[in-house]
Amino acid sequence: MSTITDAQAYLVDLPVEAVRTDAVQAFLKQETVFVEITTADGLSGRGYCYTIGTGGTAILALLRDYLLPRLHGRDARQIEAIWHDLFGSTRATAVGAITSLALAAVDTALWDWRCRRADLPLWIAAGGARDRVPLYDTEVGWLHLTVDELIGGAKAAVAAGRGGVKIKIGKPDPAQDVERLTAVREAVGPGVDLMVDANQSLTAADAIRIARLLEPVDVYWLEEPLPADDVDGHARLAASTSIPVAVGESLYSVGQFAEYIQRRAAGIVQADAARIGGITPWLKAAHLAEAHNIPICPHFLMELHVSLCAAVPNGRYLEYIPQLTAITTTRLTVEDGHALVPTAPGLGIAWDLDAIDDRRVA
Repeated sequence: MSTITDAQAYLVDLPVEAVRTDAVQAFLKQETVFVEITTADGLSGRGYCYTIGTGGTAILALLRDYLLPRLHGRDARQIEAIWHDLFGSTRATAVGAITSLALAAVDTALWDWRCRRADLPLWIAAGGARDRVPLYDTEVGWLHLTVDELIGGAKAAVAAGRGGVKIKIGKPDPAQDVERLTAVREAVGPGVDLMVDANQSLTAADAIRIARLLEPVDVYWLEEPLPADDVDGHARLAASTSIPVAVGESLYSVGQFAEYIQRRAAGIVQADAARIGGITPWLKAAHLAEAHNIPICPHFLMELHVSLCAAVPNGRYLEYIPQLTAITTTRLTVEDGHALVPTAPGLGIAWDLDAIDDRRVA
């Protein structure tokens, strides 16, 4: 009765909920690719992945033309076997973003099905380490914001109980970045974690320099300072500064995380369940980090990552960036600066199916 009888994929476009800019790009829209599976017993599961504006139709084509046909007749309980079969069938395009995102849409659908069948919420099925996760706020720290806007947003986030605030860097003169961070630190005081994100915009030499300039501000982590394929540069930076180096949103396999950890190039792991290929590999990256005493603070997707971050013992922070408001019927529950885990069976995301249908583009 757990045999997959149907698998469908479709694309939904969501406008950004706030203007979002960083050192290299702007968040244009969220292309959300959904996968729905149904089994012979009538149970279903819904999963998804996303892009920030481009590539959605390529993911959809990969799913429809190659991956979904391989699901028919498979036992939905065998999530590992299915993941590896799909990955193996795409060797010519893996490891890479498009393939990992497509795999994630299938894998999250299977986990949703598994949790619904077991009548368990995801955070319990995946480990059940805690029932709440501390929040830090990224929405208040975008690069285009003025110093006054940064200060106002940071104060509002702290007043709402957020334990940390992320500020984007990448101004033409590093002194501007330092000035902005210093102003925020003075406004919120020493008890708030200040994260910094360069979005892969620096060279190793520039990153080492700016890290030295930021150390007096007591930065909690320096995120994506260099291009993700410059592992050696990250290792050199990590060895030169007391600021933890955070990486992961632009890594697409567990092996890539293993290399960073082995090279001592990452102090914070930021695996993204969509970009690494789903919940199955995300949990492996999280436990790999745990084995090396490294915290995991996942990138984006707070509605999904709240459950995953709560499932593992080293989940330290959840990133606050709301982006599913238009297609969900409930919101993330926040109490004393912590996101509370959803208790409903499945992924814990209350989809508004009518709103989703209204926004289908493919």
